[in-house]
Order: sequence, then C-alpha cells, then structure tokens
Amino acid sequence: MRAALLTGNGGPETLVVRDDVDPPTPAVDEVLIRVAACGMNNTDINTRVGWYSRSVTSGTTGGGFDEASTDDATWGRGGLAFPRIQGADVVGRIIAVGAAADDGLIGRRVLVDPWIRDADDPMRRELAGYLGSERDGGFAELCAVPARNVHPIDSALTDAELATFACSWSTAEHMLHRVRLDAGQSIAVTGASGGVGSALVQLAKRRGATVTAVAGASKHEAVRALGADHLVDRAADDAPAAAVARAGEPFDVVADIVGGDAFGGWLDALHRGGRYVTSGAIAGPVVDLDLRTLYLNDLELYGATVYEPQVFADLVGYVERGEVRPVLAGTYPLEQIHEAQAAFERKQHVGNLVITI
Repeated sequence: MRAALLTGNGGPETLVVRDDVDPPTPAVDEVLIRVAACGMNNTDINTRVGWYSRSVTSGTTGGGFDEASTDDATWGRGGLAFPRIQGADVVGRIIAVGAAADDGLIGRRVLVDPWIRDADDPMRRELAGYLGSERDGGFAELCAVPARNVHPIDSALTDAELATFACSWSTAEHMLHRVRLDAGQSIAVTGASGGVGSALVQLAKRRGATVTAVAGASKHEAVRALGADHLVDRAADDAPAAAVARAGEPFDVVADIVGGDAFGGWLDALHRGGRYVTSGAIAGPVVDLDLRTLYLNDLELYGATVYEPQVFADLVGYVERGEVRPVLAGTYPLEQIHEAQAAFERKQHVGNLVITI
C-alpha cells in the first residue's frame, strides 16, 4: 500500500512516501479501514522533530532538535519505533473485521477515536497509546484499529471535512470538560485560529460561554465568524492584560495551547477561583510559576491529554446534529505531505489542514 513513513526524528526529509509498504492485518478485535482522509496536527510535527523529549525546552519548530532523545520522544515520553506511519484523524470506510469484531461494520463510514486504550482497563490513562505515535496511523491507504475505537457517522460532510475533528476537537472538548465550562461563564482562548483553538471557540459558544479569542490580527474576522465575542491581537505587548481589558473583567477560564512567556500573565487574568487548562505549549514548555498567584487566588490548573471515551462519542453527536461546523483550511494529497507540513508550520491558515488518500 501507499504510506508516508516517518524514518527518524528530524526535518521533513525524514518523511518518505512509498507504495510498497506492507498493509496492516487486523487483530481479532480490530477493523481494517480504507482511509479517505486524515487530518494533520501539532502532534505530527512534535513527534517528527522530537519535541516531546524532556531534553527539549524551546518552542516547536519544523526542524529536528539535535538534543532530542529517541527514548522519550512520544507524547507519553516513551520510545518511538521507526519506521512509523503517523496520522491520528482517520476518516474512511471499514473493509474488513477481525474474528471478534462486528461484521455489520463492513462498509460503514467511520471516525476514529485516536486514543488506543487498554481493553481491560480503558480508564487507566498510563496504559493508553496514540494513533500515529504508539501504533501506525492514517497517513496511508489502510489503517487497522480496535473496533471499539470506530464511530460510524451519518453526515453530509465530506471526508476531508470530517477529518478535521478527531484530534483537535476532542482535545478542545476535553479541555472544556475538565474545567467545567458552563453557560454564562467567560473564557479566554489562546491560539484561537489553529485547529484546537478554533474548535475551542465553537465548543465554548455551544456551551453558552462568552469567548475572548487571541489570534493574529489578519485572522480576526475568520475567528469572529466562529463565534468569538472579543478579539485580541496575539502580538499585543501584554496579551493577557489586553484580553481582560477587552472582556471588561477577569476570566472564569483560560484555555491555553501556546504556553511560553505569557503563562504567568494568563494566571493573573483569572478571577479568584478561576481555572486554567492547557493542552500544548507551542511557544515553549518551560514556564515561570509564582506559587503565590496559584494559592492566594485559589486557582485550579489542569492538563488535558487522555480523555474519557464519552468525550469522543459526544463530539460525534455534535457533528451529526450539525451543532458545530468544520474549519477546513486546505487539503493536500499524500504525495505532498512535505508541502502540507510546511504550510502547517507557517501558521497562516485558520482551522485544520487535511491529507487526502
């Protein structure tokens, strides 16, 4: 089959598209999917360049980190085996099933929950692996996953549009679930033009919250069209303070996917008892924390990575009922995965980029 193989940590040259890759064979409890489209995410870049390694302390880049160790280069800080087929946002049709899987799934169009959980203890986060990281993913013509991870979907959306949801949107929904965002509350969203950020804007509005979004000035109208109530230029001298001024008061919640030097300012932007949640750190993972800000203001800090299976099931329901809309920034054929990743790294788009198979 055709597939894009990640052959090592480094720049785009470590991704090689080949047409002689052995196809996967589904295990007894798995299904085989003919992939139609697969979304691209920060996770793909971070894994390729080795950014998850503890030895790396700077922001994400498109080139490899010389200091990265392959022993802790996956999202879970485990070793990464090469070659690896990346791609977590799989959309396609099931063409075969294992002996213990439901053969009624054959022919169904599905979204795939990318968290591969332990079959016997699915709630133990430390036992989970990620599609395209701990096992081969969807930048290929065929992909095998456990049957419990597929969600048949009834939607008029195209395959490419559906491929925008799995990673970014489930991450965003998990973030809002963790901080218990509710109607009438206020939230600030950093990186609001990206895949997770644009999902956060829509999902927060779905919950009835007031959204202040931080994004580049050239993207403000596009982010406003997603439902943002207030916009702040990410290039502002003090974006957290500017966001508070625009909203008129401190926030109930800050959803941060940027990190870096602004971290302390975002904690100051919360009212007493406020909640901060993060699922990324593209501006840098090592931050300064004044513990007095944390305990004197009764703040709650959350990380958001491995969600409960119900989070993805809920998301599929939102899509089927038309409660959210995809933000498809562009598509690239598999053979142009280098160009797709270069476009992703330039961050000039709003929403998600998708590889079509």
